[in-house]
This record gives sequence, structure tokens and C-alpha cells, in this order.
Amino acid sequence: MNRIQQKIREDKKLLSIYFTAGYPSLGDTVPILMALEQAGVDMIEIGLPFSDPLADGPTIQASSTAALRNGMRTEVLFEQLKDVRKKVSVPLVIMGYFNPVLQYGVEAFCKKCEEIGIDGIILPDLPLDVYQDEYEKIFKAHGLLNIFLITPQTSDERIHQIDRGSDGFIYMVSSASTTGAKHGLGEEQHAYFKRISDMKLKNPQIVGFGISNAATFNQATKNAKGAIIGSAFIKMLTEKGTKGIDSFVTSIKPSI
Repeated sequence: MNRIQQKIREDKKLLSIYFTAGYPSLGDTVPILMALEQAGVDMIEIGLPFSDPLADGPTIQASSTAALRNGMRTEVLFEQLKDVRKKVSVPLVIMGYFNPVLQYGVEAFCKKCEEIGIDGIILPDLPLDVYQDEYEKIFKAHGLLNIFLITPQTSDERIHQIDRGSDGFIYMVSSASTTGAKHGLGEEQHAYFKRISDMKLKNPQIVGFGISNAATFNQATKNAKGAIIGSAFIKMLTEKGTKGIDSFVTSIKPSI
């Protein structure tokens, strides 16, 4: 069983952290992974930086630009991660855009992920039907879960299609703004979370976007299995570097 599937069976709310590989410094990727696991994070998303990150907010865009300037590339990331399973045991997910995967070669990319011990991939710009028609067999042959995103605008029909095509969890994008994330999630977000919960999908949901602290984590996970913190964590890295990781996670973790 995939590590993600094992983790979501645990009887607790899951905290996942996203960070951009190669940021703040090129050599920080594995030290950040190790520090996050030691701090008690349940799952980690490793962002593969891309030169045109249109779907990302300004904080992640800036970290992606900096990481590319530092020299981060797909080949560099794979080299950094080659022995990661000797040091880190939590589920690892690579999140990025499809173009770098296509340039590397989809089968070669998946093969490398399997060798390293990557558990899942999130490619927001890879549509479900294209994945199923062209790439699903490749992903599954290498033991990789492809994680799909839904938003408040995703139709019930589409959500059910994504649920049928998924084997791990569904990434539930909150529509909370940055400002809203600072003060809490609004009624619109709570109604959306409850609507998805009431659909009784076979895959659990993990909420991302707009989660920044213990309060928003608790609100987001009331009707979901877990939540992902990205921009707030990257802001902390920018301000404090890797030495701030333990206290950041601890500020969220007591609520779990």
C-alpha cells in the first residue's frame, strides 16, 4: 500500500506542508524535509519550480523564481532526493506543472520518482481525461498516486468523476483570500467544505490555499481529513530560514 494511503487511514487530522525545492538556498531541500518530519508533519509536498507559475500566489511565485535562480531543475531535485528514504519516512508528493514533466519524459519522470520513493504527484494543469487516456497506466506502473484538485466552482458531476479516478485523497482548494486566511475562513468556505463532506466521496479531502495557522487549520479540517500549509510556511522560511521550522510546526501541531 502506498504511504499516502497508509497515512490517511490514521485516526487523526493530517498536517501537510508545501515548500519550493531549492529555496531559500539550493541545498536546503533535504534538510527542510528532515526538519519537517522531526517536527511532526504528516506529509510533505515538494514544489518543483517552474518559470511560468500562473496558478501560484505571489509568495510561491517569488520562491519559485528564487529557486530557479539558485539553480534548481528537475535533474538537480532528483539528485538531491536520491537517498531521501534513508532519512525521511513520511509520504512525499511532488507538486508542479506538467511542462517540466513532459520535457523530462513522463515515463522517465515516474520511474525516477519510484526509485527515489516519491508517493504522489500533483499537476494542476494535467486534466483528468488526458491523464486517464494517456498517462494513468504509467503512473500506476510506478506506484504513484496522481492527486487532483477541486474548487468551489467544480460541478458535482466533475467531483464524482475525480473521486472515481482517484486512489489517495482529493486536494480541495479553498477560495479564501490571503486576508481571509489571516482572520479565519468565511461562511462561503465552510458551506463549501460541508457540501463536499455531505457528498460522501470515497476519497478523503485535504484542504489547501488560505490555511496559515492553527485557527484556519482547525476550521478547514472540521469537515476534511487534513490541510496543507504553503505560503505561510514559505514566508516563515524567508524570514527565519530552516531554524524556524520546529516552532512553526509546533504552532499548528497542538491543535491536531
